Amino acid sequence: MKITIITVGKVKESYFRGAIEEYSKRLSKYCKLDIAEVADEKTPDKASETEEAQIKAKEAERIMKYIRDDAYVIALAIEGKQLDSVELADKIESLGVQGKSHIQFVIGGSLGLHSSVLSRADYKLSFSKMTFPHQLMRVILLEQIYRAYRIISHEPYHK
Repeated sequence: MKITIITVGKVKESYFRGAIEEYSKRLSKYCKLDIAEVADEKTPDKASETEEAQIKAKEAERIMKYIRDDAYVIALAIEGKQLDSVELADKIESLGVQGKSHIQFVIGGSLGLHSSVLSRADYKLSFSKMTFPHQLMRVILLEQIYRAYRIISHEPYHK
C-alpha cells in the first residue's frame, strides 16, 4: 500500500520534524510513505471572508496538483466522520482488500480545505471538533496510521 500525505505548509519546529521522521521510519515496515508539502498562503489579520476564500482556493490549486485520479482521497476536516483507532485500521485494511493501492490523506492550512478539495475527497475524516496546528496534525495522523498498521498486523499497541 502507498500512503501519501498532502499537507499545506512546512514544519518549522525541530521537535515536530523529529516525530515525523520517527513515525515515517516506523511506517516503512508497513507501507510506502510519501509526504508532499505545498506552500501556504499568508493570511492577514482580520482577513475578510473573500480574502479567506481566495487563500483557500490558491492552496487548493496546489493540493490538487498532487491528487491522483487512481488514489482514494481522505480529507481531514472537522465536519468529517470521527473514527477510533480500530475503525481507522479497518478502513485502511478494507481499502486494500477492495484493491485500492494508494491512499492520499490531505491536511489543509490554517483556514482549512477549500470546497474543491472536499468535494474531490472520497472520505472526510475528523480527529476532533477542536482545531489543531497543521504541523501537529501531521504528527497525529502519522501516529494513527502507524497504530492502524500495528492493529492490522495483530501486533501489540498501547490502548
